[in-house]
Amino acid sequence: METTTNKFLFENNLAFAQNLDKEDNLRSYREKFFLPQHNDTDIVYFTGNSLGLQPKTTQSYLQQELNDWAKFGVEGHFLAKNPWLSYHELLTDKMAKIVGALPKETVMMNQLTVNLHLLMVSFYRPTKQRYKILCEAKAFPSDQYALQSQLNFHGYSTTDALIEIEPREGEYHIRHEDIYEAIEKNKDSLALIMIGGVNYFSGQVFDMKAITQAGHKAGAIVGFDLAHAAGNIHLELHNWGVDFAAWCSYKYINSGPGSVAGAFVHENHLANTNLPQFAGWWGHQKETRFLMDKTFVPMQTAERWQLSNAPVLSMAACRASLDIFDEVGLPALIQKSKRLTAYLEFVVEEINKQKNNCLQIITPKENRGCQLSIVANGYGKALYNDLIANGVIPDWREPNVIRCAPVPLYNSFEDIYRFGAILSNLLK
Repeated sequence: METTTNKFLFENNLAFAQNLDKEDNLRSYREKFFLPQHNDTDIVYFTGNSLGLQPKTTQSYLQQELNDWAKFGVEGHFLAKNPWLSYHELLTDKMAKIVGALPKETVMMNQLTVNLHLLMVSFYRPTKQRYKILCEAKAFPSDQYALQSQLNFHGYSTTDALIEIEPREGEYHIRHEDIYEAIEKNKDSLALIMIGGVNYFSGQVFDMKAITQAGHKAGAIVGFDLAHAAGNIHLELHNWGVDFAAWCSYKYINSGPGSVAGAFVHENHLANTNLPQFAGWWGHQKETRFLMDKTFVPMQTAERWQLSNAPVLSMAACRASLDIFDEVGLPALIQKSKRLTAYLEFVVEEINKQKNNCLQIITPKENRGCQLSIVANGYGKALYNDLIANGVIPDWREPNVIRCAPVPLYNSFEDIYRFGAILSNLLK
């Protein structure tokens, strides 16, 4: 059967999927990654939205720093092939392109939730009148914990001060008009809007430009958690006027488990030396950093939020992936991503026609990246376990969602066909 999904004409058969792969200009990049094996066959890996696969070059990038550590010891800070003193700067330009930022607005440092806390020290400054925080309901739990603890630290009750926007009854997506209505309703008491650019559970992409504009009109600061957005969707943080953002690099950016995270601060804030912040020596202006003066003088870039020197081994892994991104270009990846995700949607819908519509895709058709969240009514986690046992690695999220992310750097159209064939066989 042929049908059109999101303007693409598809067929659910192996030959068609393999032909799409032959036409794919990015197909060779799959060979640049290690794919886990199941019965001597590549696993269908749909979990790049949780942990990206390892580039085959990662080992050599790490080995270079290990070799220089062995050869130079502490002098590697200056004598290494990539001197460690300024190692983080090797990541800045390429990461800035991915998130749509100026290099001076971008820094790789720490981990995601640490960065969110450091940024909220500066940008959540509650007053007697303005103290509320607006976020999406069912945000990633770490975000919720961070927001709750920030409110508690400042002496506020989450019941009063945390505004959580949730889908309407019977729906899975948050309507943007409900976000704007909540901003307008609380415009006199709203201090901060902090939303995930892509909701981890549903895969919904929020209109960050419009939310930022609405938040600023209300007099609030606007920040985003881009954990599921960076390396996945088109971002223009600078042009959209976003105040701050943070993201991890181990999902779509393939930097390895727990790898270094990123942060963005709009240039409008960088010269404000009176902005409150927690300080560390790597945020001190680098020209005088090693004079060891007791007075902190912040850099006028996003680097001022660094506390400590660069985690070089973690950053080496990140560089390996960023070099691949820079070679391919995010626009080409997004173009393939849209086609892959549309094909996955088509295959799931074809299976649904044969299996009494037991599957429900809860990810929006339009506002999405390369993720589909699927509810298998009547099957639950047992279906997820059966998929893994048959060589498919998706992602499970309570209470009943299987997340599948066809990542354009290393997933193929044949992966999607194979997933569909296995899934159809498991739906008795």
